[in-house]
Amino acid sequence: MIKIKKTVSTAVLFGALFGLSACNDQTAEQKPVETKVEKAAELTAEDAAKFIEDAEQRLSDMSDYGSKIAWVNANYVTEDTTALNAKVGEEWTKLGVELANEAKKFNHLDLPYDLNRKLEMIKLGLTLPAPSDAEKTKKLAEITSKLDSIYATGKSPDGRTLGQLSETLRSSRDAEELLKAWTGWREISKPMRPLYQEMVSIANEGSAELGYADTGAMWRSKYDMPADDFAKELDRLWDQVKPLYQALHCHVRDSLNTQYGDEVVAKEGPIPAHLFGNMWAQQWGNIYDVAGPKNAGKGIDLDPILREHYGVDHEVVTYNEKEEAVKKMVKTGENFFSSLGFEPLPETFWERSLFVKPRDRDVQCHASAWDLDNKEDIRIKMCTEINAEDFQTVHHELGHNYYQRAYKDQALLYKGSANDGFHEAIGDTIALSITPAYLKQIGLIEEEPDASADIALLMRSALDKVAFLPFGLMVDQWRWKVFNGEIAPADYNQGWWDLRTKYQGIKPPVARSESDFDPGAKYHIPGNTPYSRYFLAHILQFQFFRDMCKMAGNEGPLHRCSFYGNKEVGAKLNAMLEMGASRPWPEALQAMTGQTQMDATAVLEYYAPLKAWLDEQNKDRNCGW
Repeated sequence: MIKIKKTVSTAVLFGALFGLSACNDQTAEQKPVETKVEKAAELTAEDAAKFIEDAEQRLSDMSDYGSKIAWVNANYVTEDTTALNAKVGEEWTKLGVELANEAKKFNHLDLPYDLNRKLEMIKLGLTLPAPSDAEKTKKLAEITSKLDSIYATGKSPDGRTLGQLSETLRSSRDAEELLKAWTGWREISKPMRPLYQEMVSIANEGSAELGYADTGAMWRSKYDMPADDFAKELDRLWDQVKPLYQALHCHVRDSLNTQYGDEVVAKEGPIPAHLFGNMWAQQWGNIYDVAGPKNAGKGIDLDPILREHYGVDHEVVTYNEKEEAVKKMVKTGENFFSSLGFEPLPETFWERSLFVKPRDRDVQCHASAWDLDNKEDIRIKMCTEINAEDFQTVHHELGHNYYQRAYKDQALLYKGSANDGFHEAIGDTIALSITPAYLKQIGLIEEEPDASADIALLMRSALDKVAFLPFGLMVDQWRWKVFNGEIAPADYNQGWWDLRTKYQGIKPPVARSESDFDPGAKYHIPGNTPYSRYFLAHILQFQFFRDMCKMAGNEGPLHRCSFYGNKEVGAKLNAMLEMGASRPWPEALQAMTGQTQMDATAVLEYYAPLKAWLDEQNKDRNCGW
């Protein structure tokens, strides 16, 4: 199962660090608006070029220090490091809003492509733009750091961490025990609610100053198309895959009903959210033992294989043994990229990354990939376990790192992915190539399961990737409605569950009220990480994968393809990665796939055998909710 996480690239300064704060440092002593407008009319393309040059230099000068502060705060979560992070976040945002407002002055000019694109990136680069009021800038920085810290240090009333609670959800099949873990984690987010409401208000002021209706509209404007068109594009993609999700939902509901009985899970309607083996019911792979096919060929249980392969299959595993095993697992991921022709990771990656949760301090365990110097100082931060979930997560995070390194020679403002969904998709595309054939090639299994195991393999995958699609869509649907006022502060929690029921067909297992703030129990809400990228990534990875398999000469079923070791595939992939954000994403997509439109039919092709099987299982069931 893939953990969804935040990528930190100090090259993409606005997206990575301005989420920590926001602002403009203008004061009342500046020239009147009339003078500014009059001066703007005199600006030229040469002025724009000089502004961009200065802006990139200022951003570059700040990036090394700021990213190191963020890294230290994530790895040593204390009151002091949180305060330092808030301070640097405030400084970042002051610069970001200052540059965004300066960039607006060139709106009237007909500029060359690169100048115009970079100006737009500066204007759209902020995640939470604060208004020009210095006090509100400071307040926003404090709020965002506080929200992040609440999440990072949160524990249930009985003292369990998110990792411990997640393990309960993963392994227990006792409905009451699952409910206690589910509700326990949601206690940590209650104090976030007033902070989040104030944050929305301040960020919307900042967005209005930059010319956007609200912060959600600004977020949707970052995809080389009008904001409303982007929302329609997401709806189009969802409509393509919805029948597959509905078939999966129907089968899983029936399986859970068999496991827990009518009193816990009815045979009709939404499914209670605490039964999916995941804290947010965003991925369901952990309940494969409940929902997996009972009459299909035997699939591969990778967890014990990995523990044995990396030498941690005994009862007591020391910290040093675990760290050594994790590094070996990361090395396996590196070897996949090396087989495609990519250069090995730098030695500093192995020296500076966080691979295992430390024994002596709080850290932000949410898996993430970091680029600290816009060159070669790339790292991952994970509290890694030796299991199939983290085996894939490692490949995902390395995908970010190899992308970061590929575009290191681009101009600073182009050091990012074609759109944020691309960044999330690359590692998952590689992970799709972790097929039985690949596992045999690298010595993890001796023989591939025969075709009778395909349904089992596809079900394992679909319980994560297909199940995730509506969740990936609804998180930002909620935030967009919060930002534009369609969901009022008094209805934050109800609005969240309305969308979860609409898209996912799930419901809270116990009554929830507006004293709760269940959205805050998901990292990306207090962390202010836009979430549409993950939905896009779950579409793009299959689109990329299908074309890479065609290039590799695959003639069998798409789900059995592996391009491990194919240098031609690696060369074409690297060519797209090296483009960074220098061209609109349809051009980057075309460079890789020959298409200019995102297309979810590759998802349907990949899971076609499973869909046929699900339809057969569901023929006498009342599907839908």
